[in-house]
Amino acid sequence: MATLVLLLLAGLQIKHFAADYLLQTGWMLAGKCSPTHPGGYAHVGVHAIGSLIVLVLVGVPITLTAVLVVAEAIVHYLTDLTKARWSKTHQSDMQSRAFWAAMGADQMVHQLTYVVMVFVVLYAR
Repeated sequence: MATLVLLLLAGLQIKHFAADYLLQTGWMLAGKCSPTHPGGYAHVGVHAIGSLIVLVLVGVPITLTAVLVVAEAIVHYLTDLTKARWSKTHQSDMQSRAFWAAMGADQMVHQLTYVVMVFVVLYAR
């Protein structure tokens, strides 16, 4: 069980780094503030594909994988949309506490989402 937890958390962390910092384009960033712009959805799609791969590789049943991926995508999209809209109305630079508080809150929600996903996988066993 401990191995499963570590594999899931490590896999989701690596996926998160890749999707948020290596694979996210300017077009995706620009789309996070508007539900009518496809960029935010594309960004969430990258996360969903990554999570799908991680969950399948550790042997999570496909039905549970599908539920977790859809739930994560919804939470991720709403989190990013909220942060983007807040950032647009609260101009702050990288030196401000407001910028880092918003960045930290955004990342905390994403990380807690992974904790919940691991819990659900363990509970479903």
